[in-house]
Amino acid sequence: MRRNRIMVTLVLFGALTAAALWRHGYWGILAPHFQSPGGAQVFVDLVIALSLFLVWMWGNAKATGRNPWPWQVITLALGSFGPLLYLLTGRPTSETR
Repeated sequence: MRRNRIMVTLVLFGALTAAALWRHGYWGILAPHFQSPGGAQVFVDLVIALSLFLVWMWGNAKATGRNPWPWQVITLALGSFGPLLYLLTGRPTSETR
């Protein structure tokens, strides 16, 4: 069940991202975050959240025998796609099914 929710989130977020990239381009997505304190707050909040996930992901990947580097690079380059893909490709456990 958890994998289904992650997959739905990934597909919907991917569609939103594709539409935004198509209409505004990569810089067009980032530029508003540098134009006001409110935009900057949202950007910094995203950076903090992804940084916390990067730290958790590193420990979790090491503990489960996965190589953390690809997921770290994907997260740094593509933002939330990294964590979503990391969670989606993890080995299912009894609590994640």
